[in-house]
Amino acid sequence: MIISASRRTDIPAFYADWCMRRIEERYVLVRNPMNPRQVSRVDLSPEAVDGIVFWTKNPAPMLGRLDRLRDYAYYFQFTLNAYGEDMEPRLPAWTARADTFRALADAVGKERVVWRYDPILLSPTYTVDHHLRSFERLARQLSGYTDKCVISFLDFYPKISDAVRALGIIPISDEQKRRIAGSLSEIAFSCGLVLETCAEAIDLSDIGIGYARCVDDRLLSRISGRPVKAGKDKNQRPACGCAASVDVGAYDTCPHGCRYCYANRSKAMVEANRRGYEAASPLLCGRLIEGDRVTERKG
Repeated sequence: MIISASRRTDIPAFYADWCMRRIEERYVLVRNPMNPRQVSRVDLSPEAVDGIVFWTKNPAPMLGRLDRLRDYAYYFQFTLNAYGEDMEPRLPAWTARADTFRALADAVGKERVVWRYDPILLSPTYTVDHHLRSFERLARQLSGYTDKCVISFLDFYPKISDAVRALGIIPISDEQKRRIAGSLSEIAFSCGLVLETCAEAIDLSDIGIGYARCVDDRLLSRISGRPVKAGKDKNQRPACGCAASVDVGAYDTCPHGCRYCYANRSKAMVEANRRGYEAASPLLCGRLIEGDRVTERKG
């Protein structure tokens, strides 16, 4: 079983204490986002877990305690973008996060840190030229500290449509995607990086850009030194290449407040859920209540 921690929230940035407590106690409880009264008990013992994929924009709180993960194969998907406070209002400066990226790679090895430059969006402020300049600046900073960069283009989810309109974000055509990706690929190659796309239907193989497998059983096999076999994740979008995994996070719990994010419905809901956070609870941001049905998750 592969653990995803997490597409739904930034566990390394905000819930590192909780995460390490779950690793210590060897299990976690997860509410079904479609049926919250249904709760899964997920075995986190090293014998049950093939690997852990951490998704984050700021893993600084986990530095200094990575030794607690020594019994697990794991790696980080580290998102580092070119946006300002208008898009990512509660993130540290990109320079500080670049320092964190390099420190993390020094601690765990560059193979275990995948750079994500996503989502790419276009607006009067964030033009194609802005992305090319910013991507090159970041690529130079991260060269030698990762092997790969994964890109994606903003999807216009209904729950972010109001924010998208207010910020002047415009749709990106396939022709524009091809031009942007081609330019980014040239920059990445010059910095010794492979460029791949995440959940993009457009085929860019003719310009040397492949499809990413962000939850990657092959990478976990290399890290662990043993076979890790997982089928394709049928719960993701058709273009997603990820291996099947169990997500242990919860929606509406990430305080970063990124304006393009699909994982939060409102700031008020995030604040309400955060008030229920206890590092000792087996559930993220809450506890079991009467009527909850707990079942063992088999993978």
